Amino acid sequence: MDKFINNTGKEDKNIEISRDSSYTIADIARELGVSKTTVSRAISGKGRISEKTRDRVLNLIEENNYRPNPMAKGLANQRTYNICWAMPGDSTITELPFFQRCLLGIVERAASNDYDILISMTYEENTIQLSRILDNRKVDGVILGRTLTRDRNIALLKEKGIPFVVIGTSDEEDVVQVDNDHVKACRELTDILILKGIRRIALIGGNMNHTVNRSRYEGFEEALHSRNINPDPNLVYLNNEKNEEIERAVDNALMHNTECIMCMDDRICATTVHKLKGDGVIIPEEVKVASFYNSSLLNDVKTPITTLQYDPKELGNSACETLLKLINGEETELKRMLGYEVLLKGSTQ
Repeated sequence: MDKFINNTGKEDKNIEISRDSSYTIADIARELGVSKTTVSRAISGKGRISEKTRDRVLNLIEENNYRPNPMAKGLANQRTYNICWAMPGDSTITELPFFQRCLLGIVERAASNDYDILISMTYEENTIQLSRILDNRKVDGVILGRTLTRDRNIALLKEKGIPFVVIGTSDEEDVVQVDNDHVKACRELTDILILKGIRRIALIGGNMNHTVNRSRYEGFEEALHSRNINPDPNLVYLNNEKNEEIERAVDNALMHNTECIMCMDDRICATTVHKLKGDGVIIPEEVKVASFYNSSLLNDVKTPITTLQYDPKELGNSACETLLKLINGEETELKRMLGYEVLLKGSTQ
């Protein structure tokens, strides 16, 4: 404890200043003989205050290792110091690892900036939960974990005028986006397979209302066209969400003499490999298999799968960094594309 010396230069025995974590704005104000408003202005950098007084406050803060209480800091800056991570409530158990890794990246970046995370579930036709969070002013900004072709959540966020970033691609104007370059990645992987002499490539895809699947299909189609190959409608199977739909697509692809089955994501690929194995089809001797997305789902496959590798944690970290810039009124690029890695393995040899 330190004794407080009042303006007369005498020791005031009634006031003792704690140097522990309970040290507050009120303590600083008493020790310096200024108002709490003056201390708050010095901390926030806002409001009229002399440089001499500001230096006195900041020097005392540094000496005592003071950290403003988040609630008090939020009131001073009219902020909550919370960010909303809005992830799809209808995501499957196989999709959860992706969103968990994104969240880890978000939390790391947010924590280093004194922000906490509030999690909300979003749905294609239901914006009630997210709307309640926004109406109650519980967050300073939102990271939307999935984008759709007709996205009600984006419309809501634009209507409310709150800073937000989407993980994914959006056709909406003025939407700040952070994503992996799926078009380029899928084009490159497909082109590599074509250059290996594979011409009849079947594509099995999921829900085409998800913009990530549209981007993957775009990259696939671009690669075929660049090599003067017209996509065979008998080898393209989209909007397959159930295992039986994927298995039926595999049967049709084999019936149409496909050389390689390209899967839009890890779940589709795992189901495809399981189906082929059950039917006694040998990979890669009888049919080759590749995936536009890699995850731990494919780790236990006997023949290592050729895939595209992304880093969801980096995606979350970058999205949070971008959102914090928006919250602070800083300029940021409208669309930020992150990299990828092509992993060529035994399934396409």
